[in-house]
Amino acid sequence: MPIVVGVRFRRAGKIYYFDPGNLELKVGQSAIVETSRGLEFGEVVQENRQVDENEIVPPLRLIRRIATEADYKQIAENKHREAEALKICQEKIEKHKLDMKLVDVEYTFDHNKIIFYFTSEGRVDFRELVRDLASVFRTRIELRQIGVRDEAKIVGGMGPCGRSLCCATFLGDFGPVSIRMAKEQNLSLNPTKISGICGRLMCCLRYEAEQYECARGEFPSPGEMVITPQGDGKVISNNFLKKNLLVELLEDSRQEEFPIEEIDKKKQ
Repeated sequence: MPIVVGVRFRRAGKIYYFDPGNLELKVGQSAIVETSRGLEFGEVVQENRQVDENEIVPPLRLIRRIATEADYKQIAENKHREAEALKICQEKIEKHKLDMKLVDVEYTFDHNKIIFYFTSEGRVDFRELVRDLASVFRTRIELRQIGVRDEAKIVGGMGPCGRSLCCATFLGDFGPVSIRMAKEQNLSLNPTKISGICGRLMCCLRYEAEQYECARGEFPSPGEMVITPQGDGKVISNNFLKKNLLVELLEDSRQEEFPIEEIDKKKQ
């Protein structure tokens, strides 16, 4: 099995595998690696380890070297240039009156390309903008349209829970989130309560979705008839976290809670 090292280029970004060659790298070190965009500066998040061939997306590119002091200075200089490029691009957008929101700018490590990230509700004809930017920076220009979830990941912020956004701190990829997950967890379906600052359903809705899905198979559905220690009744609702059922007893229409262990087989 090939030996690889996991490298990340952005905080909470996707992890990419690279060939370490003869290098022994540790988590937290920075390295210069070969990518399809040229040389890039990344952080090691997984040390040398063996993986199956099917986990690798070919070609497996090489880690050139462990980052040096000069490389760190280059990154600091790039950050300064990115701030200037952001300001210039924003002025050009206003000049061309384009319906787009500039989110971020990224210089490749070797200055071979500048990538401008933006959001827009529709398609944008930015050919004139690209020509203007190329004449200013004298390098390759790429404008990349991203979604609102990607914007939140780049910009960061605080979620309604009071913590830093999951996507900006540890989520490498966005998983699918559906309104069904909120329903199964008995959450309010008010969009303002289950949406993140990006306006989409909160990523955390899927954290416990699998546990709720498994628990649902153990519980009778609301409306089903069951046998309780106090007689027959109809299930009103389930509390998967407490592992309780709220049952309406047929004898006197009282509603009582019972642990799932005290509920006998459903009446057929």
